[in-house]
Amino acid sequence: MANASGFFNHPSIPTFRSRIHVPIRVSGSGFCVSNRVSKRVLCSSVSSIDGVDKHASSSPSEYRRPRLVPSGCKLIGCGSAVPSLLISNDDLAKIVDTNDEWIATRTGIRNRRVVSGKDSLVGLAVEAATKALEMAEVVPEDIDLVLMCTSTPDDLFGAAPQIQKALGCTKNPLAYDITAACSGFVLGLVSAACHIRGGGFKNVLVIGADSLSRFVDWTDRGTCILFGDAAGAVVVQACDIEDDGLFSFDVHSDGDGRRHLNASVKESQINGALSSNGSALGDFPPKQSSYSCIQMNGKEVFRFAVKCVPQSIESALQKAGLPASAIDWLLLHQANQRIIDSVATRLHFPPERVISNLANYGNTSAASIPLALDEAVRSGKVKPGHTIATSGFGAGLTWGSAIIRWR
Repeated sequence: MANASGFFNHPSIPTFRSRIHVPIRVSGSGFCVSNRVSKRVLCSSVSSIDGVDKHASSSPSEYRRPRLVPSGCKLIGCGSAVPSLLISNDDLAKIVDTNDEWIATRTGIRNRRVVSGKDSLVGLAVEAATKALEMAEVVPEDIDLVLMCTSTPDDLFGAAPQIQKALGCTKNPLAYDITAACSGFVLGLVSAACHIRGGGFKNVLVIGADSLSRFVDWTDRGTCILFGDAAGAVVVQACDIEDDGLFSFDVHSDGDGRRHLNASVKESQINGALSSNGSALGDFPPKQSSYSCIQMNGKEVFRFAVKCVPQSIESALQKAGLPASAIDWLLLHQANQRIIDSVATRLHFPPERVISNLANYGNTSAASIPLALDEAVRSGKVKPGHTIATSGFGAGLTWGSAIIRWR
């Protein structure tokens, strides 16, 4: 059965084959509504099998409430998009004291893409989502939920509804943002699975997209060399439990680590249009605010990642009941090649089984995992049936891992 820290473990899952299929569905409000036949949802307090009323002599207090029989979910499509503007290490060397060799040796990064001109984060997200829907052969009208995993939305109130509109999801499905920076996409997968398993959703679009270039101090060589912009998306679809493709997850956070990686709100030095004029209100109205540039202690973030990520992946593998040898690919958040190599070594993954596209895009935050997955799938590296151990980690601090099967 499911618990707070993982999905249904396959060795203990019974096969549910009810003889009676009740014509119900789960509505947008979460309640069971009579409409059509469902193979996964039982919503009856009285069951009659072979003509025998099983609860004829039961008291009303013994009647069971409607419940959802476990459903599986799987990834069936992916897509990605990047801005047109490419910034190389040599380009950065023109504005900060650095060079290509210094950056590549310490990070593994040689190029990154940056939003500029007519680019927008919503536009990139829509492009990535469209490609994912096309691969999945799912039309926008059949999407039940849009999850936009981002910490840099184009609008303070979120970007998911704008994406829903741009895609042409005419049935007005729920759409909301998940803010967890570099861990966002993994948490999006977890959220999608929970909506499918516990809410009756069928098709969930999970998008990871960030434009951290807008919050980078381009005169600070410690951070400006790391980040780029991109979007990646996957379609997660409900399936029979026997075909489940999201085996387990392991998620954590530690607010104490915020001091090592943050982009805090700061007050403007210029007062807003209103002024207290020396009134008794004192500091009201407040000054206009904005976010500071990314502040990061690279050494501490490195220590955190190489310690916590292997532990999280091992925990996810244990919950899935799988040995590391059953994993075809290791796909980590693309933060730094030294982090990727260190985690792979601790988990005894050979380099040829590790997916990395960091050199071309840098750290794209919530977009990095789906971007790398999309390239690996479209290049033929990741094939249907392959099992992937993936992990996101970063600001918050937050980190999480998932064991998934592609299609």
